[in-house]
Amino acid sequence: MGNALMLATLLALAPAIATTAPSGLPVVVVHAPSADLHLEVARTPADQERGLMNRTAIAPHTGMLFVFERDDAVEFWMKNTLVPLDMIFIGSDGAVRKIYANVPAPLPSLPDERIPREPGVAKYVIELGAGEAARDGITQGSRLVIPDLARA
Repeated sequence: MGNALMLATLLALAPAIATTAPSGLPVVVVHAPSADLHLEVARTPADQERGLMNRTAIAPHTGMLFVFERDDAVEFWMKNTLVPLDMIFIGSDGAVRKIYANVPAPLPSLPDERIPREPGVAKYVIELGAGEAARDGITQGSRLVIPDLARA
């Protein structure tokens, strides 16, 4: 194999290689229609509960990928989330089922029982900064390829 072909092959495989975020969570790349998303992977209940809490900013094309055992009813809320988000509910087949766009951050004084919940059926949920799903070309029915590293 020539050096150029070998380099091209390695670069093509690079997005599937996980890195680690400052949070300690692995990061995978998910290819959206208009951008590559660098997503921290939350697999454990503790990581999923913490999510993007207490972050004051989310860089473009970054966020979090929540991985569940199977397609099932899930519910997300914005407790201790300081920035508005887009929430993208995805089936095990990679199809985007529902998008909650521009979900506002609740006031810190809002009691837990009054914080709105966003329900859906999903194997995966991606959280991005508000407006990012539309900017990255993600719409209901889009198909996203979730890397094998996130499926474990």
